[in-house]
Amino acid sequence: MGIVIDPDECIGCESCVEICPEVFEMDDDGEKAIVTNPDSTADCVDEAIETCPNEAISKD
Repeated sequence: MGIVIDPDECIGCESCVEICPEVFEMDDDGEKAIVTNPDSTADCVDEAIETCPNEAISKD
C-alpha cells in the first residue's frame, strides 16, 4: 500500500510538503496534504513522518 496520510489526522501544516515535495503536496483546497508518490523510497519520507505533528503519515 505504501505511504499514506490519514486525512482525519492531517491538520494541513504543510511540513511534509516542505520536507519532501517529491512525495507530498497539498490538496486542491490547500487544506490537507496528499501523497503523490506512495511507492517512493526517498530518504525524506522518514523525516516527514517524524516531523508530522499529528502522526498522520505512515508506511505499510
